[in-house]
Amino acid sequence: MSQIIQKHSQQVSTVNKLILFLFVLISNGIGAKAQGFLKANGQKIVNEKGENVLLRGMGLGGWMLQEGYMLKINKDGQQYKIRERIEDLMGAKQTQEFYDLWLSNHTRKIDIDSLKRWGFNSVRLPMHFNLYTLPSGKEPVKGQNTWLEKGFALTDSLLKWCKANQMYLILDLHAAPGGQGNDTNISDRDASKPSLWENEADQQKTIALWLKLAERYKNEPWIGAYDIINEPNWGFSNPDKDKNGTQEKVNAPLRKLMVDITKAIRTVDQKHMIIIEGNGWGNNYNGIYPLWDNNMALSFHKYWNYNDQASISGMLKARTENNVPIWLGETGENSNVWFTQAISLFEKNNIGWSWWPLKKIGANNPLEIKSNPNYNSVVAYMNGRGNKPKESNAYSGLMELAAYTRLENTIIHRDVIDAMMRQPHSAAAKPFKANRIQKNTTLNAVDYDLGRNGVAYFDKDTADFRSATGKSTAGNRGRIYRNDGVDIAKDSTKYEQYYVNSIEDGEWLQYSINVSKAGNYSLVLGAAADLEGGSISVSIDGKNVVKALAIPASGNSKTFGTVTTKKLNLKSGKQVLRIYVDKGGFNLSTIKFE
Repeated sequence: MSQIIQKHSQQVSTVNKLILFLFVLISNGIGAKAQGFLKANGQKIVNEKGENVLLRGMGLGGWMLQEGYMLKINKDGQQYKIRERIEDLMGAKQTQEFYDLWLSNHTRKIDIDSLKRWGFNSVRLPMHFNLYTLPSGKEPVKGQNTWLEKGFALTDSLLKWCKANQMYLILDLHAAPGGQGNDTNISDRDASKPSLWENEADQQKTIALWLKLAERYKNEPWIGAYDIINEPNWGFSNPDKDKNGTQEKVNAPLRKLMVDITKAIRTVDQKHMIIIEGNGWGNNYNGIYPLWDNNMALSFHKYWNYNDQASISGMLKARTENNVPIWLGETGENSNVWFTQAISLFEKNNIGWSWWPLKKIGANNPLEIKSNPNYNSVVAYMNGRGNKPKESNAYSGLMELAAYTRLENTIIHRDVIDAMMRQPHSAAAKPFKANRIQKNTTLNAVDYDLGRNGVAYFDKDTADFRSATGKSTAGNRGRIYRNDGVDIAKDSTKYEQYYVNSIEDGEWLQYSINVSKAGNYSLVLGAAADLEGGSISVSIDGKNVVKALAIPASGNSKTFGTVTTKKLNLKSGKQVLRIYVDKGGFNLSTIKFE
């Protein structure tokens, strides 16, 4: 019996050791290496199995590098200036507290886990050089590099979270030493000092930083690529008339630096794909060809233009002529309609993409950072519209803002996520909320269905095409609550109450409802009209049940009264309600079922 027990114990021990071994393999990411390093294969990005990889990514703008607009600061929006002004408000010690809390809260494992759950497979990290090394002018020994652990530790943590989710991490040098352009907010550049292109020490530090990164991550297959200089925008040939380099014909200094960075990386790392960007915010490749490495991809950035084949024709031509993959490294900052159209365009042409950004103060991204009254006072002061706040109020507002960057404290815009991940592949509408209808149930008008324009709603003003038209149009003019074409405003008299406004003739809203009990219901509409009023029609499951119901003038577009339809016979279960606008000129807040 003792021999049997001993033999059984040995078997259990062997099984336990095997389980432990497998656990260690998985924990160390061994099991997650099946796809392997990304690489260029002709015009495709592939994994080590040779399978085409379509990157669906999100950029972590605002984490290591704050651009003023993300914080609603429109005056002197470079991070270093924002920090100087915060120090003026509350001192260096408390300012450091704010930035430490910002860095620890803004991007965490929960953010990467959520991106994976939503359907993303990659992350682009916009790096600020000053978290990794000192500025060249502050080095104790001229020409040497002091390495700072903070940036590397943050990157290590992010890579760990990406590996756990089998997501590729693309390293992007967003703020290079000295700054790579005249759009100074992007790279946190001090324009009173020499730029990257005017200072050899900064160029050498940039090369050294990439060498250091390559040494550290050379054996990490979940590092997807090195995006070596974000959005160069510098007029090399004619700086007075072409300061951002959009018309540059030669780009020799840009090409030379990118070649030198590549050579440095390749001394230690032969595996990782290198991504390059042209001048003029990433899109001007004049003088950059021929390419100098066999494992490269071309990046381009796309904002506020049309989503048609013509808008990407130049990059498609570059892909064919150079037999190289192309990648849309940065885009976004528009409406859901634009997002869906853009992603459909990219994926039809086998172009991977990375959106910008994951979170900021504002509604046209997956996560919205909430503001607070004390921080609003800081913003008003910094934008020249308010008095200097007290030190204690500034500290309270900024620390609360840093706390609000945590995902669980943000507003999650599921309409944005739906527009990016589902709507490019499905024309179906989905309920925005459950909308279970019982006696006296009230729907908020802003909670119309999720889906494409013309499917879940119809609005005439759907996106911002200002790069193509020269005229800015926001889609949702209120830029609040949702990011579709429907215009939404906040009711200042009620907490977190919103209404549809700027309603035009021919527009409509759809609501998928689930009626608990069949019966006759009247719809009581909360509506406000300034002078003339308007009219609506109503359909249920495509059948017109109310025709040309008048919306009377209430004398004020923010003073809501009620308009009641006739009794409508609703069956139990799911059905689709549509509110058609025969004549606009009114606002709509609620739909109550009586």
